[in-house]
Amino acid sequence: MSHPVEEFNDYRTRMNELILGKKNKVINRLFNLDTNTYEEGVLPQATKEMLGLVASMVLRCDDCIRYHLGKCHEQGIGTEAIYEIFAVANIVGGTIVIPHTRRAAEYWEFLLAPDRPMGN
Repeated sequence: MSHPVEEFNDYRTRMNELILGKKNKVINRLFNLDTNTYEEGVLPQATKEMLGLVASMVLRCDDCIRYHLGKCHEQGIGTEAIYEIFAVANIVGGTIVIPHTRRAAEYWEFLLAPDRPMGN
């Protein structure tokens, strides 16, 4: 059985290639706009990823949460900061965000310990 981080990244890559390969102008432009939004600007890229994580949690999009957790990990954002982000998301979004926080915490642990078996 493959690792949850690998599964997510492989699926995302495969499906993005399929979708973008259809060459729908609006979808391709939207994907490009999304990519450009998180580039370094006045706000550092790490800040933008943390904002994206809060928004994703409040909107309750587990795929988006995983994506932004991965980007936060790549940016070197530590566990204490991640849990502060979780706290902001829960205050803004309310208790309905708690199940997403659980899944986010689990995924964060997978990012920290890639050799960790699933379910442990």
